[in-house]
Amino acid sequence: MKEITPLAKIDTTLTVPGSKSLTQRALIAAALADGETTLKWPLTSEDTEYTSQALAAMGIKVRQGKEEWKVAGKGGRIAAPAQEIFLGNNGTATRFLTSVAALGHGNFTINGDKRMTERPIKPLMEALAGWGVDIRSIHNTGCPPVAIKASGIRGGKTLLPEGKSSQYLSSLLLVAPYAAQPAELSVAGEVLSKPYVTMTLAVMKAFGIEVAANEELNRFRIPQGCYRAQEYLVEGDASSASYFWAAAAVTGGRVTVANVPSPSLQGDAVLVEILAQMGCRVERSDKGITVIGTKELRGVEVDMGDCPDVVPTLAVVASQARGRTVIRNIAHLRIKECDRLAVMVKELSKLGAKMQELPDAMIIEGIDANPGPLRGAEIDTYNDHRIAMCFAVAGLKVPGVKVKGEECVAKSFPDFWERFQLLY
Repeated sequence: MKEITPLAKIDTTLTVPGSKSLTQRALIAAALADGETTLKWPLTSEDTEYTSQALAAMGIKVRQGKEEWKVAGKGGRIAAPAQEIFLGNNGTATRFLTSVAALGHGNFTINGDKRMTERPIKPLMEALAGWGVDIRSIHNTGCPPVAIKASGIRGGKTLLPEGKSSQYLSSLLLVAPYAAQPAELSVAGEVLSKPYVTMTLAVMKAFGIEVAANEELNRFRIPQGCYRAQEYLVEGDASSASYFWAAAAVTGGRVTVANVPSPSLQGDAVLVEILAQMGCRVERSDKGITVIGTKELRGVEVDMGDCPDVVPTLAVVASQARGRTVIRNIAHLRIKECDRLAVMVKELSKLGAKMQELPDAMIIEGIDANPGPLRGAEIDTYNDHRIAMCFAVAGLKVPGVKVKGEECVAKSFPDFWERFQLLY
């Protein structure tokens, strides 16, 4: 258990690890490229280790150094592994590697931990089936484990029956250039987390494949081709940076994150714009993105459909603001590492925050609605890295916050607690 010590003032410049989302996308593109790719400043974490090990089991060697990785791509040739591919609770890798496995020839089983076997993958399976892939949910739950009798991807037209998880869409896009015929992909319903789809398209373009997409990002034409091996620089992780920008907001301090560029490929960098709406000052320069807190934060109403990973961080900041905050369009938080919508309401309520949970929204009443200051409590993290890290921020303002299961940060930010100490 980790007890957080409150801080009266912060004035710090720091860096964060490489983007988890960009690292995993670049790993897939590099694995499918023809030749050796160098990834500069990728994220080394539990999730990216699962991805690397799975690629190795499929015949793709990843040599990891401290500052760069070498990925020996095989031009889309995927070997059948000797045993099942186990991916823990790595949702991105589970979705991405399901499609990568479909490019191979032979039998593949994709599995994960207990929570992963509760997270849906059926829409992706249905879209792959539309491209001629023989795939099934082993327990007929529409969730992992999945079995694939792989013989390549046919291509042509297919439909992704829902866009609630952008990972389904990104998974299909990443492998589509290797289909036997030019691929076309349509999405039914609203596409959520669009910045992650834009990020995928940007990574594909960097590796030499340009996709034709409509403005709504629900129709795509993907040319046949092979990714180009290269040197690829991974941005600092905006989701990881969010905790440090939020630290500035709740303490009225100043924090610069030096390795998240502006503009960024990552949608989660939009958090600084929301913090500005709440009264903070934001500065951008070649030294990074700086957030300077204010004496009095104010509540906001925001649609967070495009950037769900920073909702827990925003909720913590909102609990220190004056006035009501309404965070809308976040039903997809319920299929993350835990039901983040329900968990944030429950755990922030332990601190005395007035919260309301709706099917697809969260309402946080400001500090002016509370009879007294927020109080400390033991926070359950549900083995979810983002719950642990956002409540570290809460503890900078609220005395007595104790985070249980703090080691779960290893999923995306293994040295979070060491970097968090740089605030002191």
